[in-house]
Amino acid sequence: MAVTDKSDDFDVGTDVHAAINDLTRRLAEHSKNVDKEPIIKVAQPEHVPYLRKIGTPGAAHDVGTVLEEAFTAFDFRLRVNHPRFMGLIPSPTSPVAWLGDVVASAFNALGASKLQASGPVVIEKTLIEWLASRIGFPATAGGVCVSGGSMANLMGIVLARDRCVPHGEEQRAVAYLSDQTHYSVAKALRLLGFKSDRVRKLPSDESFRMDVGGLQQATRDDRASGLMPFLVVGSCGTTNTGAVDPLKRIADVCKTEGMWLHVDGAYGASVSLSATRRDVVNELQYADSLSWDAHKWLFQTYSCGLFIVKDKANMVKSFANKGDYLRDGTAFVDDDIPNFWNYTMELTRPASRAMKLWFTLRVIGTERIGEMIDHGFKLAERAESEIRALQDWEILSPANMGVVTFRYAARATAAEHGQHEEALDAINSRISKELISSNVAGILTTKVQGKVALRICALSPHLALEDMAPVHPVALISEEDIIVTKQD
Repeated sequence: MAVTDKSDDFDVGTDVHAAINDLTRRLAEHSKNVDKEPIIKVAQPEHVPYLRKIGTPGAAHDVGTVLEEAFTAFDFRLRVNHPRFMGLIPSPTSPVAWLGDVVASAFNALGASKLQASGPVVIEKTLIEWLASRIGFPATAGGVCVSGGSMANLMGIVLARDRCVPHGEEQRAVAYLSDQTHYSVAKALRLLGFKSDRVRKLPSDESFRMDVGGLQQATRDDRASGLMPFLVVGSCGTTNTGAVDPLKRIADVCKTEGMWLHVDGAYGASVSLSATRRDVVNELQYADSLSWDAHKWLFQTYSCGLFIVKDKANMVKSFANKGDYLRDGTAFVDDDIPNFWNYTMELTRPASRAMKLWFTLRVIGTERIGEMIDHGFKLAERAESEIRALQDWEILSPANMGVVTFRYAARATAAEHGQHEEALDAINSRISKELISSNVAGILTTKVQGKVALRICALSPHLALEDMAPVHPVALISEEDIIVTKQD
């Protein structure tokens, strides 16, 4: 059938091709020089009118002009790939990853079924199975790429509910977390209808790991009360301290009690690809399901998460569904090229999530990726060593999985302790702000053992061990701070 009213407005042709070439050049230059830019740049009130102006689409604009506007908008951001950004869980993206993202996005393949993207689907299935083997899962394992840990944790809870809670008994079902579990888990439980009085947040031990004895007692108490323990969420690399729960012992409790063990490995599961530290995460093999974020320690662009389950048949039982308009796709039933819409909550799912990770691992190679992961461990360990050598500073949690927490902590008399702790909290908060405003380092604060702490999570392969030498304390602490804290 002929197209009679063809418009050139949708295909801007040569202009786009020229812009792509310019963009590639500029992004390559940006990757080389990001360390010279501000770590955090937040739009101020005087910037908002212009951002609102360009945010309103209006008439057609030249591609080059809009590209400049995009660079202006993105200038106001937290540069997670800056080598000295050490807050949250950074994402020091490899240029290879964003190149893979660009390539995959250009094809705009829908990674939902054999009909829609058979090539990328085979790549994703193979990649997931290979990653599952790295954590010790059996041949029955499978999974899908998802947006991130929040979605993966939600899906893990769905599988746990469907496998361990009889229909109609949801009101009696109880889930067990630790006080270090990522907040997305409690949110997912709430969204799935589990009330807060059916979620046990157990105190962690002195190493910030789930207390297995406390877990056993809590399940016994709940069963005695007529409730139904169904899920434990363990952690492999907590956000706050990098702690790894005793997963084998937790799995033993789960087996005895008939519970599902989901592990939030969004941060730490990547260590299974480490060159020398894999033993830290050996117990991942005992999980029933796992969340894993490649956009954290595998150097990917957002969003690139993974949900992996020990028996992929459980995914089909929970997520498979039918739609009349999908009938042509459902005609293609093939174990080697699955219809991923039966494995996940999403129908619209970009193939780019898996393809950019595959692209990165193929180009860089697993050996080099393992060395890059190891470097994160070494950076935190070097930071801890440097901090321990400073007077009036203390380590709150030692270097663990690339994370170390610490604070300025001049001593006080016992009588002044309460007021003194408040002063220290304020001083450490100011230290973080000073480090950021001076563009020395993006070190944010958290709370550890009820105290405001500075937290380092430095993962960038471009950061040298020597760079972990701290700024001289005098540069961060005012005379007034010293007077306030040096009371004894």
